[in-house]
Amino acid sequence: MSVSALTQVDQEASVVPGSFPEASRGLWYVLHTKSRQEKVVAGDLAAMGIGCFLPLVRQVRYYGSRKAWAELPLFPGYVFLRGEVDHAYEADRTKRIAQIIRVSQQEKLNWELRNLYLALSAKAPLTPFPYLKVGLRVEVRSGPFRGLQGMIEGRTPKDRLLLQVDILGQAVSLEIDGSLLDVIE
Repeated sequence: MSVSALTQVDQEASVVPGSFPEASRGLWYVLHTKSRQEKVVAGDLAAMGIGCFLPLVRQVRYYGSRKAWAELPLFPGYVFLRGEVDHAYEADRTKRIAQIIRVSQQEKLNWELRNLYLALSAKAPLTPFPYLKVGLRVEVRSGPFRGLQGMIEGRTPKDRLLLQVDILGQAVSLEIDGSLLDVIE
């Protein structure tokens, strides 16, 4: 990987420079970084010659009346490392890593990350979207239903939000665009 600064692919998406880390580098590890340390960790890994993948999206940020473009991690708090377990521990020694996550399904993660890399390389405009599944508690973040909380009932073209009254054993559902929802921990 190159040690150079992050390269802009287009106005929407970019990745850490260099090619996608190949299987010969080793296994995938997910590095859960400390807050706002993703780019620094990726730069440190590149400087050490360790394969990594950090997908970035370019978004507008407003600071008062000033508008600025910022390259932000597609998955805040995570950098994907491809190498040996010792490489993951080297990254941990930078004091910027909160957790090293071992990947049991290497082929699946490789397939998913390669698809992301190809989409970013083709200048696809990617938008972060919450991973919603049935039974997940969510809150509507904008629009006329802002602040409304419920559970995901089903995955359809429009997500179905379930509003329950447990004591009565009753519920109603509402169809809503999943991009308006935030997952409640």
